[in-house]
Amino acid sequence: MTTYRRALVTGATGFIGAHLTRRLGELGVEVHGVSRNAQDSRHGETWHVADLRDAVTTARLFASARPDVVFHLASEVDGARRSDVVRLTLENNLASTVNVLTAAASSPGVRIVLAGSAEEPRTANGHAAPPSPYAMAKWAATEYARLFHRLWDVPYTVLRPTMVYGPDQRDTRKIVPYVTLSLLHGRQPALTSGAKSADWVYVDDVVTAFVAASDSSRAEGRIIDIGTGTGRSVREAVELLFQIVGNPLPPRFGTIADRPMDITQVADTTPARDLLGWRPTVDLEEGLRRTVAWYTRHTPRSA
Repeated sequence: MTTYRRALVTGATGFIGAHLTRRLGELGVEVHGVSRNAQDSRHGETWHVADLRDAVTTARLFASARPDVVFHLASEVDGARRSDVVRLTLENNLASTVNVLTAAASSPGVRIVLAGSAEEPRTANGHAAPPSPYAMAKWAATEYARLFHRLWDVPYTVLRPTMVYGPDQRDTRKIVPYVTLSLLHGRQPALTSGAKSADWVYVDDVVTAFVAASDSSRAEGRIIDIGTGTGRSVREAVELLFQIVGNPLPPRFGTIADRPMDITQVADTTPARDLLGWRPTVDLEEGLRRTVAWYTRHTPRSA
C-alpha cells in the first residue's frame, strides 16, 4: 500500500509507464494515465488525452486529475546523435517537464517523481557534458526541477534508470526486444561491436523504485540512480539471448557501426539503498529468461 490515494502517470503507455500503471492499480491507488491519444482502460485506470507541450492543457489536466503524486515519464526517448532530434527532445522532454512543474507549483502538496537519464552529467562518471540531445534535455529538466524546488517548494525526486529491459517493451528498436524478436522470427540481428558496457536493470525492479520514491520523504529533492551497480557489455547480453532462445549460430557482431560518444551507464546504488530501501532483485540472466519467455508466448516462431 501507499500513503497517497491518487496518482497521475504521464507516459503511461510507454514501457516503464505501462508497468508502473499496472503496479499502482494493484496497490489500490486511483491511477490517472495521460496519453496524446484516447486509450481503453486495461487495469481500472482513468485516461486523459493531453499534450504536455501545451502549458494550458497541462494545467487543466492537473485540475481534472487532482493527483497527490505525479510520475512524469512522458518523453521522446531517442538517443540518436542527429541535429533533427534536438527540437523533438527540447519540446517533448524539457518543455513538457517545465509545464508539469509549473502546474505542480499551483497545486500545493503535489509530489513529482521525474524519470531522468543515466547519461546526465555527473562528476563521478568522469564526463562533464551530455552526449546526446536527449541527455541534454533530461539534464536541463533536472535543473528546472531543482529551480522549482528552491523557489516555489515543489517537492520532487529524480530517478535515473540505467539500461531498462523486460517484457512488453514496445519500442522494438531497443537491443533486447530487437535481438529477441529477430531470433524468434529466424533472423540474424544486425549488431554493433557489442563493446559498450551498460548497467542492465529489470523493469519490475525499476517500477518498485518509482513506487518507493513516491512514498519517501527522505528522497525529496534528491537525484537517485536506479541500476544494479554492475556494468556488463552488450556483447554479453546478446550472447545470453542467443543461448536462451537456443540459436546455435554465433552472433554477427560489428555488422553496423557503434554509436559515437556512448558512455558507460553504471549506477551508484548507495543513495537508492539508503533513501528508498531499494535494491534490484532480478539479475541479468534471469531477467532475460523472463523477457524471452514473454516474447515467446506473444510471438509465433517462424517456420
